[in-house]
Amino acid sequence: MGTAPTGRVDTIVLIHGLWMTPRSWEHWARRYRAFGFQVLTPAWPGMDAEVQALRDDPAPIAGLTLGQVIDHYAALVRELPNPPLIMGHSFGGLVAQVLLDKGLGAATVAIAPAAPRGVVRLPVSTLRSAYPVLRSPGNRHRAVPITPDEFRYAFGNTLTREESDRAWQRYAVPAAGHVLFEGAFANLDARSAATVDNGRDDRAPLLLVAGGADHVSPPALVKSNANLYRRSRAVTDYQEFPGRSHFTVGERGWEKVADRALDWAVEMATTRSPAIVGEAPRW
Repeated sequence: MGTAPTGRVDTIVLIHGLWMTPRSWEHWARRYRAFGFQVLTPAWPGMDAEVQALRDDPAPIAGLTLGQVIDHYAALVRELPNPPLIMGHSFGGLVAQVLLDKGLGAATVAIAPAAPRGVVRLPVSTLRSAYPVLRSPGNRHRAVPITPDEFRYAFGNTLTREESDRAWQRYAVPAAGHVLFEGAFANLDARSAATVDNGRDDRAPLLLVAGGADHVSPPALVKSNANLYRRSRAVTDYQEFPGRSHFTVGERGWEKVADRALDWAVEMATTRSPAIVGEAPRW
Protein backbone atom coordinates (compact mmCIF):
# COMPACT_ATOMS: atom_id res chain seq x y z
CA MET A 1 0.00 0.00 0.00
CA GLY A 2 1.23 3.47 -0.82
CA THR A 3 2.32 6.27 1.48
CA ALA A 4 0.21 9.27 2.50
CA PRO A 5 1.38 12.87 2.10
CA THR A 6 3.92 13.99 4.67
CA GLY A 7 4.31 17.67 5.51
CA ARG A 8 5.54 19.57 2.48
CA VAL A 9 5.69 16.42 0.35
CA ASP A 10 2.14 16.55 -0.96
CA THR A 11 2.35 16.96 -4.75
CA ILE A 12 3.35 14.54 -7.51
CA VAL A 13 4.12 15.49 -11.11
CA LEU A 14 3.78 12.64 -13.62
CA ILE A 15 5.49 13.03 -17.01
CA HIS A 16 4.43 10.80 -19.90
CA GLY A 17 6.63 9.55 -22.73
CA LEU A 18 6.63 9.25 -26.51
CA TRP A 19 3.64 7.68 -28.25
CA MET A 20 1.61 8.42 -25.10
CA THR A 21 -0.43 11.20 -23.50
CA PRO A 22 -1.21 11.96 -19.83
CA ARG A 23 -3.95 9.32 -20.11
CA SER A 24 -1.20 6.70 -19.69
CA TRP A 25 -1.00 7.74 -16.02
CA GLU A 26 -4.72 7.36 -15.32
CA HIS A 27 -4.34 4.42 -12.92
CA TRP A 28 -1.39 5.90 -11.01
CA ALA A 29 -3.01 9.32 -10.75
CA ARG A 30 -6.24 7.87 -9.39
CA ARG A 31 -4.37 5.76 -6.84
CA TYR A 32 -2.11 8.57 -5.65
CA ARG A 33 -5.04 10.96 -5.30
CA ALA A 34 -6.83 8.35 -3.20
CA PHE A 35 -3.80 8.41 -0.89
CA GLY A 36 -4.30 12.16 -0.48
CA PHE A 37 -1.72 13.63 -2.88
CA GLN A 38 -2.24 16.42 -5.33
CA VAL A 39 -1.36 14.80 -8.66
CA LEU A 40 -0.51 16.77 -11.79
CA THR A 41 -0.36 15.04 -15.19
CA PRO A 42 0.47 17.85 -17.61
CA ALA A 43 0.83 17.05 -21.30
CA TRP A 44 3.82 17.80 -23.47
CA PRO A 45 3.36 21.07 -25.40
CA GLY A 46 0.73 20.58 -28.08
CA MET A 47 -0.43 17.26 -26.67
CA ASP A 48 -3.20 18.41 -24.36
CA ALA A 49 -5.86 16.80 -26.56
CA GLU A 50 -7.69 13.51 -26.68
CA VAL A 51 -5.97 10.49 -28.20
CA GLN A 52 -8.21 10.35 -31.26
CA ALA A 53 -7.82 14.07 -31.89
CA LEU A 54 -4.02 13.72 -31.93
CA ARG A 55 -4.29 10.76 -34.29
CA ASP A 56 -6.52 12.75 -36.63
CA ASP A 57 -4.31 15.85 -36.54
CA PRO A 58 -0.80 15.34 -35.15
CA ALA A 59 0.47 18.65 -36.54
CA PRO A 60 0.94 20.18 -33.04
CA ILE A 61 3.47 17.41 -32.28
CA ALA A 62 5.46 17.50 -35.51
CA GLY A 63 7.93 20.26 -34.63
CA LEU A 64 8.30 19.52 -30.94
CA THR A 65 11.83 19.36 -29.52
CA LEU A 66 13.20 17.83 -26.35
CA GLY A 67 14.30 21.24 -25.11
CA GLN A 68 10.76 22.57 -25.46
CA VAL A 69 9.40 19.64 -23.47
CA ILE A 70 11.96 20.14 -20.70
CA ASP A 71 11.37 23.90 -20.51
CA HIS A 72 7.62 23.31 -20.35
CA TYR A 73 7.87 21.06 -17.30
CA ALA A 74 10.56 23.13 -15.63
CA ALA A 75 8.31 26.20 -15.77
CA LEU A 76 5.40 24.23 -14.35
CA VAL A 77 7.42 22.79 -11.46
CA ARG A 78 8.94 26.15 -10.56
CA GLU A 79 5.45 27.60 -10.13
CA LEU A 80 4.57 25.11 -7.39
CA PRO A 81 4.75 26.33 -3.78
CA ASN A 82 6.82 23.31 -2.64
CA PRO A 83 9.17 20.89 -4.38
CA PRO A 84 7.09 18.00 -5.77
CA LEU A 85 7.88 14.37 -6.30
CA ILE A 86 8.62 13.95 -10.01
CA MET A 87 8.01 10.68 -11.84
CA GLY A 88 8.57 10.13 -15.53
CA HIS A 89 8.04 7.19 -17.83
CA SER A 90 10.15 6.43 -20.92
CA PHE A 91 11.16 9.77 -22.46
CA GLY A 92 9.37 11.32 -19.51
CA GLY A 93 11.97 9.55 -17.36
CA LEU A 94 14.71 11.34 -19.28
CA VAL A 95 12.91 14.67 -18.85
CA ALA A 96 12.61 13.95 -15.12
CA GLN A 97 16.38 13.40 -14.88
CA VAL A 98 17.10 16.71 -16.61
CA LEU A 99 14.71 18.48 -14.22
CA LEU A 100 16.56 16.81 -11.35
CA ASP A 101 19.82 18.17 -12.71
CA LYS A 102 18.24 21.64 -12.74
CA GLY A 103 17.59 21.34 -9.01
CA LEU A 104 13.86 20.72 -9.39
CA GLY A 105 11.88 18.29 -7.30
CA ALA A 106 12.21 16.71 -3.85
CA ALA A 107 12.82 13.21 -5.27
CA THR A 108 12.71 11.74 -8.76
CA VAL A 109 11.64 8.35 -10.09
CA ALA A 110 12.54 7.51 -13.71
CA ILE A 111 10.53 4.49 -14.87
CA ALA A 112 11.88 2.60 -17.90
CA PRO A 113 13.64 5.84 -18.87
CA ALA A 114 15.16 6.90 -22.14
CA ALA A 115 18.84 7.36 -21.41
CA PRO A 116 20.58 10.73 -21.09
CA ARG A 117 23.70 11.66 -23.01
CA GLY A 118 26.57 9.46 -21.90
CA VAL A 119 24.96 6.04 -22.33
CA VAL A 120 26.89 4.88 -25.37
CA ARG A 121 25.45 1.51 -26.35
CA LEU A 122 21.78 1.15 -27.18
CA PRO A 123 20.48 -2.45 -27.10
CA VAL A 124 19.17 -3.97 -30.32
CA SER A 125 15.63 -4.14 -28.89
CA THR A 126 15.76 -0.41 -28.15
CA LEU A 127 16.77 0.39 -31.72
CA ARG A 128 14.11 -1.94 -33.10
CA SER A 129 11.46 -0.27 -30.94
CA ALA A 130 12.53 3.15 -32.27
CA TYR A 131 12.67 1.98 -35.89
CA PRO A 132 9.23 3.38 -36.85
CA VAL A 133 10.79 6.84 -36.41
CA LEU A 134 14.51 6.33 -37.03
CA ARG A 135 14.05 4.44 -40.32
CA SER A 136 13.76 7.74 -42.22
CA PRO A 137 15.68 11.00 -41.63
CA GLY A 138 12.59 12.81 -42.86
CA ASN A 139 10.76 11.71 -39.72
CA ARG A 140 12.83 14.17 -37.69
CA HIS A 141 10.26 16.85 -38.51
CA ARG A 142 7.18 14.67 -38.48
CA ALA A 143 4.74 13.16 -36.01
CA VAL A 144 5.07 9.42 -36.60
CA PRO A 145 2.29 6.97 -35.70
CA ILE A 146 2.87 3.52 -34.28
CA THR A 147 0.96 0.52 -35.63
CA PRO A 148 -0.63 -2.11 -33.39
CA ASP A 149 2.12 -4.56 -34.36
CA GLU A 150 4.87 -2.05 -33.58
CA PHE A 151 3.16 -1.21 -30.29
CA ARG A 152 2.99 -4.91 -29.40
CA TYR A 153 6.75 -5.26 -29.78
CA ALA A 154 7.70 -2.00 -28.06
CA PHE A 155 5.11 -1.77 -25.30
CA GLY A 156 2.96 -4.87 -25.08
CA ASN A 157 5.28 -7.87 -25.44
CA THR A 158 4.17 -9.36 -22.09
CA LEU A 159 0.49 -8.75 -22.84
CA THR A 160 -1.87 -10.94 -24.84
CA ARG A 161 -2.56 -9.73 -28.36
CA GLU A 162 -6.01 -8.59 -27.27
CA GLU A 163 -4.64 -6.69 -24.26
CA SER A 164 -1.96 -5.03 -26.36
CA ASP A 165 -4.45 -3.96 -29.03
CA ARG A 166 -6.76 -2.51 -26.38
CA ALA A 167 -3.86 -0.57 -24.90
CA TRP A 168 -2.88 0.71 -28.37
CA GLN A 169 -6.44 1.84 -29.00
CA ARG A 170 -6.72 3.67 -25.70
CA TYR A 171 -3.28 5.24 -25.37
CA ALA A 172 -1.16 5.33 -28.53
CA VAL A 173 -0.64 8.58 -30.44
CA PRO A 174 1.98 9.69 -33.01
CA ALA A 175 5.44 10.42 -31.64
CA ALA A 176 7.41 13.65 -32.05
CA GLY A 177 10.15 12.46 -34.37
CA HIS A 178 12.58 15.22 -33.47
CA VAL A 179 12.53 14.22 -29.80
CA LEU A 180 13.39 10.60 -30.58
CA PHE A 181 16.19 11.59 -32.96
CA GLU A 182 17.61 13.88 -30.26
CA GLY A 183 17.63 11.05 -27.76
CA ALA A 184 19.10 8.49 -30.16
CA PHE A 185 21.95 10.76 -31.27
CA ALA A 186 22.55 12.69 -28.05
CA ASN A 187 26.15 11.49 -27.81
CA LEU A 188 26.97 13.23 -31.09
CA ASP A 189 25.80 16.62 -29.81
CA ALA A 190 27.80 18.32 -27.06
CA ARG A 191 24.90 20.70 -26.48
CA SER A 192 22.23 18.03 -26.40
CA ALA A 193 19.15 18.78 -24.30
CA ALA A 194 19.54 15.22 -22.97
CA THR A 195 22.68 16.19 -21.04
CA VAL A 196 22.89 15.96 -17.25
CA ASP A 197 25.70 16.68 -14.79
CA ASN A 198 25.94 13.12 -13.50
CA GLY A 199 28.60 13.98 -10.92
CA ARG A 200 26.48 16.50 -9.02
CA ASP A 201 26.39 15.86 -5.26
CA ASP A 202 23.72 18.40 -4.30
CA ARG A 203 20.81 17.02 -6.29
CA ALA A 204 17.73 15.26 -4.89
CA PRO A 205 17.53 11.44 -4.74
CA LEU A 206 16.93 9.44 -7.92
CA LEU A 207 15.40 5.99 -8.40
CA LEU A 208 15.70 4.26 -11.78
CA VAL A 209 13.16 1.49 -12.40
CA ALA A 210 13.51 -1.22 -15.04
CA GLY A 211 11.18 -3.91 -16.29
CA GLY A 212 12.81 -7.27 -16.82
CA ALA A 213 11.06 -7.88 -20.17
CA ASP A 214 11.14 -4.30 -21.44
CA HIS A 215 12.14 -4.00 -25.10
CA VAL A 216 12.44 -0.19 -25.19
CA SER A 217 14.42 0.35 -21.98
CA PRO A 218 15.72 -3.10 -21.02
CA PRO A 219 17.57 -3.59 -17.73
CA ALA A 220 20.98 -3.28 -19.40
CA LEU A 221 20.09 0.22 -20.61
CA VAL A 222 18.64 1.36 -17.29
CA LYS A 223 21.65 -0.03 -15.41
CA SER A 224 23.95 1.91 -17.75
CA ASN A 225 21.87 4.99 -17.02
CA ALA A 226 22.29 4.40 -13.27
CA ASN A 227 26.02 3.89 -13.67
CA LEU A 228 26.35 7.37 -15.15
CA TYR A 229 25.80 8.70 -11.61
CA ARG A 230 28.44 6.57 -9.90
CA ARG A 231 30.67 9.61 -9.25
CA SER A 232 27.88 11.42 -7.41
CA ARG A 233 27.46 11.17 -3.66
CA ALA A 234 23.75 11.92 -4.02
CA VAL A 235 21.33 8.99 -3.67
CA THR A 236 20.93 6.92 -6.84
CA ASP A 237 18.96 3.68 -6.53
CA TYR A 238 18.02 1.01 -9.06
CA GLN A 239 15.16 -1.47 -8.92
CA GLU A 240 14.14 -4.10 -11.43
CA PHE A 241 10.71 -5.70 -11.69
CA PRO A 242 11.04 -9.09 -13.43
CA GLY A 243 8.79 -9.91 -16.35
CA ARG A 244 7.42 -6.41 -16.90
CA SER A 245 7.18 -4.66 -20.25
CA HIS A 246 7.59 -1.03 -21.28
CA PHE A 247 3.86 -0.65 -20.57
CA THR A 248 4.58 -1.23 -16.88
CA VAL A 249 2.49 1.79 -15.86
CA GLY A 250 -0.64 0.10 -17.24
CA GLU A 251 -0.14 -3.65 -17.45
CA ARG A 252 -1.45 -5.99 -14.78
CA GLY A 253 0.42 -5.56 -11.52
CA TRP A 254 1.07 -1.85 -12.04
CA GLU A 255 0.05 -1.22 -8.42
CA LYS A 256 3.23 -2.87 -7.12
CA VAL A 257 5.40 -0.59 -9.23
CA ALA A 258 3.36 2.51 -8.38
CA ASP A 259 3.45 1.86 -4.64
CA ARG A 260 7.17 1.12 -4.60
CA ALA A 261 7.88 4.33 -6.53
CA LEU A 262 5.76 6.36 -4.12
CA ASP A 263 7.08 4.79 -0.92
CA TRP A 264 10.69 5.30 -2.03
CA ALA A 265 10.09 8.88 -3.19
CA VAL A 266 8.34 9.98 0.00
CA GLU A 267 10.98 8.40 2.20
CA MET A 268 13.85 9.96 0.25
CA ALA A 269 12.18 13.37 -0.04
CA THR A 270 11.59 13.60 3.70
CA THR A 271 14.98 12.32 4.81
CA ARG A 272 17.56 12.86 2.06
CA SER A 273 16.39 15.65 -0.26
CA PRO A 274 18.29 18.98 -0.20
CA ALA A 275 15.07 20.70 -1.23
CA ILE A 276 13.35 19.50 1.96
CA VAL A 277 16.03 19.17 4.64
CA GLY A 278 18.14 22.16 3.70
CA GLU A 279 21.32 20.48 2.43
CA ALA A 280 22.66 22.92 -0.18
CA PRO A 281 19.21 23.70 -1.61
CA ARG A 282 19.03 24.70 -5.27
CA TRP A 283 15.27 25.29 -5.42
